[in-house]
Amino acid sequence: MRMEKQTAIVTGGSRGIGRAIVDRLLADGHNVVTCGRGERPKDLSDAAVWVQADVSKTDDAAALVKTANTTFGQITLLVNNAGVQVEKTVADSDDDDWDLVMNVNCKGVFNMCRAALVDMAEQGGNIINIGSISGVVADPSMALYNASKAFVHGLTRSIAVDHGPKVRCNAIRPGWIMTEMAEDGFALARDPEQAMADALARHPVGRFGEPKDIANMVAWLASDQSTYVSGECFTVDGGMTAASPLNPGLF
Repeated sequence: MRMEKQTAIVTGGSRGIGRAIVDRLLADGHNVVTCGRGERPKDLSDAAVWVQADVSKTDDAAALVKTANTTFGQITLLVNNAGVQVEKTVADSDDDDWDLVMNVNCKGVFNMCRAALVDMAEQGGNIINIGSISGVVADPSMALYNASKAFVHGLTRSIAVDHGPKVRCNAIRPGWIMTEMAEDGFALARDPEQAMADALARHPVGRFGEPKDIANMVAWLASDQSTYVSGECFTVDGGMTAASPLNPGLF
């Protein structure tokens, strides 16, 4: 699969899915700038440029794009991965919960897309947003997270329509990818161990996802094999949402 060398920004690259994407793009020969709200992780590859930034802040998003442009030249690939979750219902959520989730998951994606589009709209580029199956089907007690990911899917389609053909924009909707965020979600269950067993039984592929599964999809969308693909939201969930509500493990 041929890939032309690109300058990429991956938000939220300190761990989990974001780290897997950073590692894959580096392995594929891209220049990579990544970020997080904390200090540079000690185990991050020396080949990646780290910027301490909060993408929910307009100035931080603009500075991140400027750093990438100055260090490697104009960015051609943006992967919006940074995200947070709050495990509450609407009734239990307060203003601080709203501000946290919507500022990072919604405004952060918007800020980064807007900053990148300053150049991409004229010279071309590729945006990949990490959404979630939770933006299509609702997880219990994850109201704000569910809503924020639906926003990401809608914004993805709008960017593809408004900024094509110069810019392609697609989203990936991961299912249960075993990261700390997924573990936090299962911890909400009355019996987390049973909840995980039940969820696993609903996966036709017979396993939960790994961060590299999403990184593989990013690699394809970043490649020249996907040049006719834009405005799409790709579900990568091991077939879980394709199944009926009946637990196949019971039949």
